Amino acid sequence: MKVLLVKPHEEPKVVEIENTLDAKQEIVGGFIEMVTPPSHTDDAVIICNELGKCMGLQLNRCLRLANGHIYDVIAGTFFICRAPWDSEGFESLTDEQIEIYSKMYA
Repeated sequence: MKVLLVKPHEEPKVVEIENTLDAKQEIVGGFIEMVTPPSHTDDAVIICNELGKCMGLQLNRCLRLANGHIYDVIAGTFFICRAPWDSEGFESLTDEQIEIYSKMYA
């Protein structure tokens, strides 16, 4: 599955990962949580560590409302993939989504 990996203080990069729970948990360092920021106007979601803040993981990127105001911060490494409403799982990002979210989280 082609995703956009976002580590603290690093530029986002496209990587291929296995589409398994174990692979996703290994990337984020624990239990996964799916977040759908209002700034994502398509089926792209953030997969992050559910307990990232509680574990004291390094703060990574701000999440913003459509008006640009910050409403939350993701702690730890996360990745962006697709979660179409008509699918039972996660899917690869499109090339267009990679371009959009690479700029958004640069």
